[in-house]
Amino acid sequence: MIIIHIVEPFAAGVATYIKSLTENMVDNTHIIIHGERNNLTAAAEVKKYFPKNNVKFIRWANVQRELNFKKDFNALVRLIRILKRFKNADAIHLHSSKAGFLGRIACSILGIENVIYTPNGASFLIDDLSDFKVALYKRLEQFASLFGGRVICTSKSERRAYVNIGIKASYINNGTSILTTEEVKSVKNLNTFRIITAGRIVSQKGPKMFNDLAERFRELDNFEFVWIGDGEEKELLSSSNIRVTGWLTTEEVHNQIKDSDLYLSTSKYEGLPLAVLEAMNLKKCLLLSDCVGNRDLVRSGKNGELFNSVEDAEKKILNLYAYRESIRSMGEYSYELCFHYFNAEKMASSYNDEYRKGPLLKPKKKKTKKGGVKKMLKVRLW
Repeated sequence: MIIIHIVEPFAAGVATYIKSLTENMVDNTHIIIHGERNNLTAAAEVKKYFPKNNVKFIRWANVQRELNFKKDFNALVRLIRILKRFKNADAIHLHSSKAGFLGRIACSILGIENVIYTPNGASFLIDDLSDFKVALYKRLEQFASLFGGRVICTSKSERRAYVNIGIKASYINNGTSILTTEEVKSVKNLNTFRIITAGRIVSQKGPKMFNDLAERFRELDNFEFVWIGDGEEKELLSSSNIRVTGWLTTEEVHNQIKDSDLYLSTSKYEGLPLAVLEAMNLKKCLLLSDCVGNRDLVRSGKNGELFNSVEDAEKKILNLYAYRESIRSMGEYSYELCFHYFNAEKMASSYNDEYRKGPLLKPKKKKTKKGGVKKMLKVRLW
């Protein structure tokens, strides 16, 4: 099959997610039409980590994150011109909200029907937006759904968010490549209780809350907070007990997480966070903010806890520290959950099945002998 992926932005978790799909679908040809943001890792660098034999790239000019009618219109025109070359592709897979919006319009104009849209974190879930913007983003999602395509979310809670605003959706859990026991072996320094997170340092990931929480442990020398990554809000991580590593290689990230005690997420919303899945894969106990995406990964008391405030998180960290022997068993349970429910091979297999299904035909009207109208049943193209 020939699968067209359309994405903006082509970096961080979304790029990792698409990379995982291509690695686990080596029999398919993948063409990635991508945007690029100046403040994120350059696309040329991201491409180095993708398979060479079955993946091709096309740059999508003009596309950007912010809403701008003129630039969005130009990006739409550019996308239509690109997609004209691939009208006979087996499936179009749209990733993230901007690609989902413009991509569905472009595919509708070109008569392309087998379209899948994966939000990877719905924009209307951002909790620090004005009520006007939240309502606007909901309306844009509802408007785009009129142009067809199947919405497939990355978690059960993200799917529920779409259903709640009247958009039909299903979900396929994000997944990660399961590591061997030897690969997750830790050489942890037992003298320090290390709390770690990974990702872009941007508002969505809650760096201010991360900093406020670290401040509460600043006088305790045996507590250390680590943020793996970089980003525009790095200056918010000002507490003296926070270490910011910058961007690291995959091996370096794994080594940092393996040598930690607790994986912390202060995110405001997620799709289904790949960074947390990596931590589960490395047998880590979780302490996650109770938001869409995060809440799908925690079984309270079994592989970690959810929290709703800085005070709540502080209390749960102290409780876990007091019973450190339980952290190891919680990490083991994280790994079991990851193996059974958040496995990259299973994720790719499920999407492969979706690509093969083809589009749902719209109900057609047919005149009866009496001049009435008969609704035809929906069928699938195989």
